[in-house]
Amino acid sequence: EVELVESGGGLAPAGGSLRLSCAASGFSFEGYAIGWFRQVPGKKKREAVSVVSTGDGKTYYDYSAKGRFTISTDNAKKLVYLQMNNLKAEDTGVYYCAADRRPDISILSLETGIDWEFDNWGRGTQVTVSP
Repeated sequence: EVELVESGGGLAPAGGSLRLSCAASGFSFEGYAIGWFRQVPGKKKREAVSVVSTGDGKTYYDYSAKGRFTISTDNAKKLVYLQMNNLKAEDTGVYYCAADRRPDISILSLETGIDWEFDNWGRGTQVTVSP
């Protein structure tokens, strides 16, 4: 059974840092797109923050994350990290780890804005940035 477990959320001041971790199990990990989505209060849709293709290392970053956030993986341990620096109040939300077995299509969908639903989701971790 596929399982994605997030950790590392919490309260941070604006300008501070947090590192989120996602522990994956129940699937091969290699050859997947795995990344982070954010659910913001008042918005229905989760928005992609950053995603990585574990096979070739290709990454996607939302414009709001570029230059501040870094996604990385430990393929041997099946872990995905999101290092978030220079946090802003608008980064507040529930952060979900998600995985998809078609990294080519899923990352292309993010780059082009085409709807694509990732296969598997974690339960989320709350990130709150105080102004």
